[in-house]
Amino acid sequence: MGIPVWTAHRTIDGQKQVSTDEPGKITELVPQSLDAQWQLLHEEVAACLGCDLHRTRKNVVFGSGNKHADLMIIGEAPGLEEELKAEPFVGSAGQLLNQMLFSLGFSRDDVFITNILKCTSPDNRKPSPAEIKACSDFLIRQINLLKPKVILCLGAVSAKALLGSGDTISHLRGQVKTHHQTSTPVVATFHPAYLLRKPTEKRVVWADLLLTKKVMLEAL
Repeated sequence: MGIPVWTAHRTIDGQKQVSTDEPGKITELVPQSLDAQWQLLHEEVAACLGCDLHRTRKNVVFGSGNKHADLMIIGEAPGLEEELKAEPFVGSAGQLLNQMLFSLGFSRDDVFITNILKCTSPDNRKPSPAEIKACSDFLIRQINLLKPKVILCLGAVSAKALLGSGDTISHLRGQVKTHHQTSTPVVATFHPAYLLRKPTEKRVVWADLLLTKKVMLEAL
């Protein structure tokens, strides 16, 4: 009669579950495109009420860059400037990060950059364990979608959260670790904001950057 037949569906792990008109019976799983999976995740992050930070945020800072990148960079949490622009690392620390990437032969368009937290914390304080836990699933899903060859953690909060370690950043840097939930190689180094306060540490950060690039190239 020319009447279109609509099929009910829901999304499970990046796949669309399609049902027939027979109640309770599922006929197939239709994979979503990668872009659709990224968009769905972004919408979930924007609607998140998992911790109290949603009460004061103006924008979530989901992440930016190349969604097919081999290098993923993970910082701590967005600052006020990042929140206003909904983009990570756009302040003075971000400018230094751009220089660090340029020194490796990369631009921001070559990598994907995000943070442990997707919302700004009041007074730029360190994220609480509850806030980190609330965002952890989003971060793991970002890693699984991106499938980077290596992750570069910037700062102690990022490194400790991703590696589940209580060690200081001085002990974690300079080594290749593994993110146990995704088996992704991880290199940790000092945060660019720290380098602005202590530029003498740029030498050791350069060594960490070279190690990161070495791991990435060996995996290609």
